[in-house]
Amino acid sequence: MIRAKVIGAGGYGGVGIIELLAAHPEARIACLVDMVDVGAPISKVYPHLAGFCDMPILDPADPAAQQPVDVVFTSTPDGVGMKLAEGILASGARLIDYSGDFRFNTAESYAEYARRIGREPEHASPGLLTDGVYGLAELHRHRIDSKRRIVGNPGCFAVSCILGLSPAVKSGLIDPFSAICDCKTGVSGAGKKPNASFHYPARYDHMNVYKLAGHQHVCEIERELSLQAGREVRVTFTAQVVPVCRGIMSCLYGQLTEDRKVEDVIALYRDFYKTSPFVRVFDRNAAIGSMHVRGTNFCNLIVDVDARTRKLRVISHIDNLMKGQAGSALQNMNLMFGLPETTGLMRAGMYP
Repeated sequence: MIRAKVIGAGGYGGVGIIELLAAHPEARIACLVDMVDVGAPISKVYPHLAGFCDMPILDPADPAAQQPVDVVFTSTPDGVGMKLAEGILASGARLIDYSGDFRFNTAESYAEYARRIGREPEHASPGLLTDGVYGLAELHRHRIDSKRRIVGNPGCFAVSCILGLSPAVKSGLIDPFSAICDCKTGVSGAGKKPNASFHYPARYDHMNVYKLAGHQHVCEIERELSLQAGREVRVTFTAQVVPVCRGIMSCLYGQLTEDRKVEDVIALYRDFYKTSPFVRVFDRNAAIGSMHVRGTNFCNLIVDVDARTRKLRVISHIDNLMKGQAGSALQNMNLMFGLPETTGLMRAGMYP
């Protein structure tokens, strides 16, 4: 039985992995750690967990929070996981970090990301960067194995864009400098901490773009797509907030390098993801949207070709708190411990 600790248990990412671990057949939660709501049962903070997980939230310094575990999920802001990593590894545990701290394998690539989020470019544990792997299982499952000590969970926007465009750039289907990522996210992507911009009157019936000067997820999107293409890929990325709770819809475009039939492009996508149980490829007639991935670890892709303008068009739907966060984290844990990657994750969600 895999023993798991969740640090940052009180946030949306923390409660997401608690929900999944509580129902996992091969794992159990050893302890929950946070700096707020200390002493309160997690089911008091999140009443829907009553009877499923009633463990108290522990202060990081509590001796009970130091018990041996097999894996630690750090659902924490940027800069926290990197400071905890050496101690976690020294204890014999493995680390799955939700932030950008271990999404990059060199100090230089991390520094570019850090500048985009307004942090100091120096990494607190630079010697551990090469130990990590980017935790998008569909592209890196062969590296997320029993020898891996650190996984940097991918960003939510990055998941939807990378999965939506990887088959196209790897096959040379589109011009590598033509990709456009037009992305919309629900309000939960901003996290649990109250903010005036996300107060109900400011959010209801309101849509807006943000970080036009440069979103941090562009770093990982371009890095991963360039690896797939074997050459540099650049994207135009626009992030938008829409008045829904959870979900991401990314409308992705690219200029085709030659005329292609839509049937052939769909076949290419299905072949690319034939061993990826959480990616489903649909044609243009599919009546699907964000509701159909809500609460699941699936990524639904609508693949189309606009023959008139010779453009590829892919619509990517994920749940930002699942495939974009906790679901990917559990998928990575499964791979790290030699379990089928679908363990504890193969569920249909809810409709409507």
